[in-house]
Amino acid sequence: MSSENLQLLQPLKIGSLELKNRIVMAPLTRMRATENDVPNPLAEIYYAQRASAGLIISEATQISPLGKGYPATPGIYSVEQTVAWTKIVQAVHAEGGKIFAQLWHVGRISHSSLHPEDGLPIAPSAIPPAGKTFTNTWSMVPYETPIAMSIKDIKLLIEQYYQAALNAKQAGFDGIEIHSANGYLLDQFLQTKTNLRDDEYGGSYENRTRLLQQVIERVKTVFDSSRIGVRLSPFGTFSDISDEDPIALFTHVIEMLNPHHLAYLHVIEPRSTSAGGDDKVFAEAPCTSAIFKNMYKGAFISAGGYDRQSGEAALLNNQADAIAYGRLYISNPDLVERFAQNAPLNPYQRDTFYGGAEKGYTDYPSLNR
Repeated sequence: MSSENLQLLQPLKIGSLELKNRIVMAPLTRMRATENDVPNPLAEIYYAQRASAGLIISEATQISPLGKGYPATPGIYSVEQTVAWTKIVQAVHAEGGKIFAQLWHVGRISHSSLHPEDGLPIAPSAIPPAGKTFTNTWSMVPYETPIAMSIKDIKLLIEQYYQAALNAKQAGFDGIEIHSANGYLLDQFLQTKTNLRDDEYGGSYENRTRLLQQVIERVKTVFDSSRIGVRLSPFGTFSDISDEDPIALFTHVIEMLNPHHLAYLHVIEPRSTSAGGDDKVFAEAPCTSAIFKNMYKGAFISAGGYDRQSGEAALLNNQADAIAYGRLYISNPDLVERFAQNAPLNPYQRDTFYGGAEKGYTDYPSLNR
């Protein structure tokens, strides 16, 4: 298909923003933050290199020390972190890009060594995940049993989202994305495998979606709803998550989201996974976009193992309004230009995804260098 007719390159209005194309840089954890969870100065180069995307969604960024689940991930809860993010946002804007901050709390997907002053991870219920997790020394150990959150803990959490949104606004971000996917804390409240509560945050669909609803209401006092997105992962199994009736659950979640008139809903397809390190695409997994896209009354971003051809097909088939690319954006800072020219793509180097410095981060070549 010629680039003039490529739907991926057409502009799109999301909320109050006009995107120059429908290619979104997905949030990508790279584990390169410096001391005190401050974003690495190299991130100014990294994100600016990718500013031709219609929208950049930042790497997941913890809203508190207890929200951290991996070594060297950045936060957005301190003055020092906010100053560093300000420089990153300015670098993206200088290149004509738009960037949202993804606000993150991992809940039980953590280890006490990552936040020794706060102790054990927190979760809706005291259920440890299966498998192993990172410590602060990058070693792998079995998950700990998290502490079930009290109502006081939940109220504090909502205020931490509010403060993180204030910091994101101060840093100049164009908006925020609430990370309610991939088995992290907000997703843990949604799904039956991780939420066994018997109070107003457990049991019914209304109760299990209450926290996400309250977080949205609180951050709407900082950003207009037209500059807030939400990320979901129906059918996802990452971080040992599942629900006994995901279609009914996420139908309810979307019905709750619709009246907020958000900038977008960002949904992850379960058919693609990198958890096993093999980049397999599981064709038999349900197509989340096909099931949920028409339920949502706004811009719909789909993520999950897309290439140029499959991303274009999803747009043409009305299964998405924009496509988020992850691994391809790691190795192709000029992914938009490469798609426009149908040019070859740089292969990504998996062993440089997490940790390190320039190698595998800011040194991938673009077409003009």
